[in-house]
Amino acid sequence: MLGWELPPHNSGGLGVACYELCKSLASKGADIEFVIPYTAHHQPDFMKVTSALHITAQTFAKSFGAYQSCHYGTHDSDELHGLDMHTLIQRYEHAIDHLVEILDFDVIHAHDWLTFRAALRAKQISGKPLVLHVHSIESDRSGGNSGNQLVREIEFTSMLLADKVIAVSQHTKRAIVHEYGIPPDLIEVVHNSINFERFTEIPSDNSYRYLTAMKHQGYRVVVNVGRLTIQKGLPNLLQAAAKVVRKAPKTLFLIVGSGEQERELIELAAQLGIGRNVLFTGFQRGKGWRDAFLVGDLFVMPSISEPFGLTPLEAAGFGTPSLISKQSGVSEILQNCLKVDFWDVDEMANQIHAVVSSSALQSVLTENVINECERLSWNESADKMLDIYRQHVGVQV
Repeated sequence: MLGWELPPHNSGGLGVACYELCKSLASKGADIEFVIPYTAHHQPDFMKVTSALHITAQTFAKSFGAYQSCHYGTHDSDELHGLDMHTLIQRYEHAIDHLVEILDFDVIHAHDWLTFRAALRAKQISGKPLVLHVHSIESDRSGGNSGNQLVREIEFTSMLLADKVIAVSQHTKRAIVHEYGIPPDLIEVVHNSINFERFTEIPSDNSYRYLTAMKHQGYRVVVNVGRLTIQKGLPNLLQAAAKVVRKAPKTLFLIVGSGEQERELIELAAQLGIGRNVLFTGFQRGKGWRDAFLVGDLFVMPSISEPFGLTPLEAAGFGTPSLISKQSGVSEILQNCLKVDFWDVDEMANQIHAVVSSSALQSVLTENVINECERLSWNESADKMLDIYRQHVGVQV
């Protein structure tokens, strides 16, 4: 299995999804060697993690963070210590060449475009079947635009040559067919899920002490956690926030994450006159990430195009209800939440206002979504994946 990240060195939901899927696959008999492009301390007891490159996680993160949908290839070498995305992908591909010759495996399973070229090389050398797992495509990452043409070429060519393509949602499957003309019968949908065991111990102290104090004064907190990039639709959320604040001035918006739109969003909040109601934290891990969900009265994911979107399920794990865009994969499996078209700022504002002004509505949404998510499991996703290995790729597990 070829992947670009694993917790705790992940930049988003991709690493979490890979980790949880592998854990369930291993529990059902799959023997997994997960190959990452950096060197770090990973010792899960259910699979072997192999570092393909002698690059520290810190150096890797700086290079990885330089990628935007509109830029790929050359960057300031001093800033990236001589490494750019193009160099990383090439080195990873060459490292896979060597690993293929010394490892014994039955199937190649690759996650997202960053590993696809290496996966094609592994297939070419070994002759083993190739499964490509698509968590997003370039049009998603560029907010519905065409994005980077080189990345599109990698995605298109790789999916044409794969034995099977896995999409994380029907939304993503439709996008693959529309953008690349891949035959629908080549694509199987395996939804992501959530491991509720991760949310069993939740300490009462919260690191957002200012927000906690303001909630004691009658304020409500609306939270968003994710990358600050065009795909996530955050300008629409701020437009909606301005409408909410006019009706309910005691509403605060917590924006957790980093990305190329950060400065733009800060300036937009100021232009809308809601600067005092919007707090930007930057990228958070661990307690800062967890406490953002816990302090929120409502989680909002206004994405323009979200292939899946794990954060609403994570919000449910922390007891926070969600408002999500209908243009998301998670909306296919999550019923007990509010839903809105990403572009409908007025309706987004109406639904946010409804929750922050009604404790009863918030409580009902919270109770129902927790009950729903407790029935979800990565085991179902793993079962589907094993069936694909057996039936469509011819691998016995």
